[in-house]
Amino acid sequence: MDQDMVAHARETALHLWSLAEGWLLSPAAWSQFALLVAAYLLARLIWRFLRPRLTAALTPPAASQTLLSKARRFVLPVLPLILPLLAYGLTAVGEQVTVSLFGSGAVIAFGKRLFLFLAARALVRDIITDPFLRFLGRMILVPVAALYALGLLAPLTDFLAASVVQLGTISFSALAIIRGLIAGSLLFWLGQWSNSQSAAYLGRQPMRPAIKQLTVKTAEIVIFGIAFLLLMNIMGISLTSLAVIGGAIGVGIGFGLQQIASNFISGIILLVEGQATVGDYVELDGGEAGTIVKMTMRSTILATYDGKWIVVPNEHFITTRVVNYSDSGSANRLEAAFSVSYDTDINLVPAIIEAAVAAHPGVLTEPDGPDCELRGFGDSGIDFAVEFWVNGIDDGKNKYVSDVLFLIWNALKANNIEIPYPHRVVEIKGQMPQ
Repeated sequence: MDQDMVAHARETALHLWSLAEGWLLSPAAWSQFALLVAAYLLARLIWRFLRPRLTAALTPPAASQTLLSKARRFVLPVLPLILPLLAYGLTAVGEQVTVSLFGSGAVIAFGKRLFLFLAARALVRDIITDPFLRFLGRMILVPVAALYALGLLAPLTDFLAASVVQLGTISFSALAIIRGLIAGSLLFWLGQWSNSQSAAYLGRQPMRPAIKQLTVKTAEIVIFGIAFLLLMNIMGISLTSLAVIGGAIGVGIGFGLQQIASNFISGIILLVEGQATVGDYVELDGGEAGTIVKMTMRSTILATYDGKWIVVPNEHFITTRVVNYSDSGSANRLEAAFSVSYDTDINLVPAIIEAAVAAHPGVLTEPDGPDCELRGFGDSGIDFAVEFWVNGIDDGKNKYVSDVLFLIWNALKANNIEIPYPHRVVEIKGQMPQ
């Protein structure tokens, strides 16, 4: 058995050697090698001539931000691809020449595929800067280009296409799965990029914040919806075959996802009506209070003054009472209470306090200036309160009431008006204790 195997191996080696010897001595093979080398040298010569000129033409002024300058900055990093693509194009011309002369172009065809592999490698190594795309390029694009250069890509794809996976009424091949994973990754990245670009563009438009937020969310849904349809088409899955799955999802929404659907619709209503938007300070019946920092299709996020974030379902903004203290940047009326002694001429107090409060830079004169009112006669002094209008609310950064109380204190002291404090009279009946 061993002698037979050795003899068979010897015969195979001799056969391969004869084939290689005949191929190496073939004029067609040497002519293809010569054309391959000539195509590469010519490509380098053309690239040496074009490179400085293209670089100068595509380099915009440093401070220019025009659309043309941005396009030039986008194209400039692609220049390293020109050399292998030039060699690929010239080699393709040489392949046509050798096929017409000798009827064979296997060597130069391999060289052409090799130049394409070098172009893919340059794309991943020198041009792509996004980490996710570079990872896909290293793991997928470069290996696929290497298999294509070696002539192994077609047999591998035929094998994967013949491997069929059956899932209920849906059937797809292993090639469709791999193609779907690759296309899904690219479409997900493209959807994220398109969504960020559209959000940035819409953010610069003069629209009401609520409408702007709704437009951004609508664009996001449309972008990822299109990406999903493209992915289904790439994988070869008919949308009609998803009808059963869609029906099951609909039943699930009807029974188990009612709250999510309710919050989704409530979020759309909030964004359309604009009664509460990002930047407003709101207080709900449930006790939640804070500044709206983000509105999503499911919930609204409030930031409190102590650094906490409260996630409030959108449905609560529709079904409960909501107090908005800063809707559309409107002014808010605050008040500060104080008391004066019974020995005070109370007719002088309103003018003194109103003048002192009006000196605060945050106090408005419209819709009304400071208004000092007599509120009652207390046990220890006469009770007053001054009402004033400000933009915003009395929160952590805007200490309106505290500042006004300081002004009241200083104004009363400057006019020798006493601020009372509680007095108690203790009456002792009977004999004083020894």
